[in-house]
Amino acid sequence: MKIIFAGTPVFAATALEGLIHAGHQIVMVLTQPDRPAGRGMRMVASAVKVLAQQQHLTILQPMTLRTPEIQAQLEALRADVMIVAAYGLILPQAVLDIPSQGCLNIHASILPRWRGAAPIQRALLAGDGGTGITIMRMDAGLDTGNILLQHEMKIAPDDSTQSLHDRLSLLGALSIVEALAQLEQGKLVSVVQNETEACYATKITKAEAEIDWRLPAEQIDRVVRAFNPTPGAYTSFQGMVLKIWQAKIIAGESGQPGEIVAVSREGIVVACGSGLLQVEMLQKPGGRKMNVADFLTGNNFHPGECFTPVNFS
Repeated sequence: MKIIFAGTPVFAATALEGLIHAGHQIVMVLTQPDRPAGRGMRMVASAVKVLAQQQHLTILQPMTLRTPEIQAQLEALRADVMIVAAYGLILPQAVLDIPSQGCLNIHASILPRWRGAAPIQRALLAGDGGTGITIMRMDAGLDTGNILLQHEMKIAPDDSTQSLHDRLSLLGALSIVEALAQLEQGKLVSVVQNETEACYATKITKAEAEIDWRLPAEQIDRVVRAFNPTPGAYTSFQGMVLKIWQAKIIAGESGQPGEIVAVSREGIVVACGSGLLQVEMLQKPGGRKMNVADFLTGNNFHPGECFTPVNFS
């Protein structure tokens, strides 16, 4: 099939690679403009652009798809379908109408649960037991289009956003290839979403990643996993902001919320609103991520000391 592909991050690049390997003709790749990143704030290409360049594909990086010029350029391609995965720009109705077979979206949840920008993080924060991939026919709404194909995936107790993202990326690539095969054979079944079951995965804010030690250990564990790799769950210790990258729930009840109750090379055990959390990997400002055994070399923690709220004022 002749495909216009629209996507930006690694999640999308994995799907693009799957389409290329399946033998589909990618007539155009749309991706976000290069952005400044890193300490040097140099311009960095998206993962999709990097792959498209390696494959010598035609690339377009518009700021918007609303201009007649861009729409005419896409129309001239006479594409069968547009595949969209974490693109980051709104597709106006005029663009949705261009491909003869419409626009299909690869979404990282089992719709209608977790429509919106951050379905992986929201599933982890909510303690969901599973998630998956939905291939959806796009309409003008926010992830409201008809469902064409779904594959579910269990969420492991130790899954982070990174680990879940990586597995979902691969599942997304397999799912879109499967959906296109069914589309070519006329076998795709379109199912209207149940609006009464819809919920929204709103965009993540940095403030959400601050650990509130008054919460149960189970909930704090979700925060640590949901905000790994970005923005990173954080707390304060003696005026220093620390990011916590890995922790686990352990048995026991002791201490006030945020109080350190034990320190060893295996971890720093902290009292929560209920239960205990063992911090196993952390990072201080300007430093690198370290396991507790390495971090304790040059950094002292003692039972009775406390993690406290961060004051950015």
